[in-house]
Amino acid sequence: MDPTSEVFPPNNALKVFEPVIGVWDTVGTHPMVDSPLHGRASFEWHESGAFIIQHTSIEDSRFPDGVAIFASDDALGIHSMVYFDERGVSRIHQVRMDGNVLRWWRDAPGFSQRYSLTISEDQQSMVGKGELSKDGVTWEKDLDLNYTRTKT
Repeated sequence: MDPTSEVFPPNNALKVFEPVIGVWDTVGTHPMVDSPLHGRASFEWHESGAFIIQHTSIEDSRFPDGVAIFASDDALGIHSMVYFDERGVSRIHQVRMDGNVLRWWRDAPGFSQRYSLTISEDQQSMVGKGELSKDGVTWEKDLDLNYTRTKT
C-alpha cells in the first residue's frame, strides 16, 4: 500500500500553530557576528495535513540551512519538533504555543537550547529570541531574528 495515495485527515492538534504558516524574510543578530544576518524561513503544512514543515536559511555560510517537522502526540497532548541541518545535526525539541508566543526548547547535557517567537497582533511579523546553555544553569544569548511575512 502506498501511504501517499491515501487521504489523511488534518492534524487538528497542530492548528494552534497556524499563525506562523507562511513564508518569512528574516534579519537578525548573533553574538559572534558583527553584521546583520539575512535569511528566509517557511512554515508549511505537509501535503498530508499531518505535520508542519519548517525550512530555514541564512545568507551566511557559518549558519546551516535546516529543516524541521512539527508533530503531535495526541495521547500525551504534547508537541515536538525534529530538526535536521546540512551539517548532519539532528535534534528533538519540545514545542508549545502560549498565546501569541511559539516556544521550542531542548534540554541536553552540555548544550541546551530555547527559542521563542512572539507573533505580532496582525500576524505579519514575529520576533525570535534564542538562548543556549552549556551547563544547564547559565543561559547565553544566541540567534535573534525578526521575521516579516512575505506570503501566507
